[in-house]
Amino acid sequence: MKILALDAALDGFSAALDDGTRLLVAPGGRQDALERGLARIEDLLGEARLRLRDLDRIAVGLGPGSFTGVRIAVAYAKSLAYGSGVPLVGVSSYDALEPENAPLPLLAVVQGRRGVICARRRDTAGVATACGAVREVLDRLLCDPPGVVHVTGNTEDVLSEIAERGWTVRALRPRADVPAVAIIQLARTREPSPTPHALAPDYGEAPAVTRPRST
Repeated sequence: MKILALDAALDGFSAALDDGTRLLVAPGGRQDALERGLARIEDLLGEARLRLRDLDRIAVGLGPGSFTGVRIAVAYAKSLAYGSGVPLVGVSSYDALEPENAPLPLLAVVQGRRGVICARRRDTAGVATACGAVREVLDRLLCDPPGVVHVTGNTEDVLSEIAERGWTVRALRPRADVPAVAIIQLARTREPSPTPHALAPDYGEAPAVTRPRST
């Protein structure tokens, strides 16, 4: 299966292409301009000697994460899917972060603006998510008696906070070093969106500043 994946929710804009025989990767970085995204996609397709319509699927990270990044990446992916007629698959940032067969309970953490996170907790009882200030999110997701919790993702602002609550923290590496690679792995078994338009981004926490609509 030939899959092109892109993500700008996590760690800048990354892209990856599985051409059926090899995996080509264009990693991103937090200082990397999002405008380079389309050029990276073009470079990957050129290296694989493929056209968009040769693909079986296009996959994109839906967020949460960088508000601007999610908006741009999903817009890119929808435009590519509309123009080529290739099915489009969306993958949550939480799924892209979680290692395969990770032990439970598991907390996947996505960094938003400074001091703000989105997190998803999975355990045997089910799934819960929350976005907001670090303390508020942990109050909601780690409100039961302390035990062992496995944590993956953007953990810099949360590990000490979790430990202070009496939890034993076991940090796990994300599913892949490059988010777009994790998205390709997951997209192989996901059902495409009925139409590109139906794919909804997850912006998580609202941006810090919003402007009122002009009347």
